[in-house]
Amino acid sequence: MVKKKMADGSDCRKCAEVTEFLKARGLWERIDEVVWARENDPSSPGAELGARLGVERAPFFVVRDGGDEKVYRSVLQLIQERFGEAVTTSERARDVDPDDVGGI
Repeated sequence: MVKKKMADGSDCRKCAEVTEFLKARGLWERIDEVVWARENDPSSPGAELGARLGVERAPFFVVRDGGDEKVYRSVLQLIQERFGEAVTTSERARDVDPDDVGGI
């Protein structure tokens, strides 16, 4: 899991929410490693991984299966596809981040 650490040392809001969601569903222990993307530090391991994979927003997940890597930008997609668990309609609605919705 790649999480963003803000300049003040706190987790980004969405990263904290996703972590709590995984813990509440009993899935946190299935996350093998957390890699940090530090705000304003493009050389931090998470920022470099995001740049290499073309991902601009944390949190995101990288699953390595043999030599293959699959990127999940959504915790719900990860839960469904990799963990084989159902996701409710209300969970899908809560996953819409108002910070990601916009336009001109």
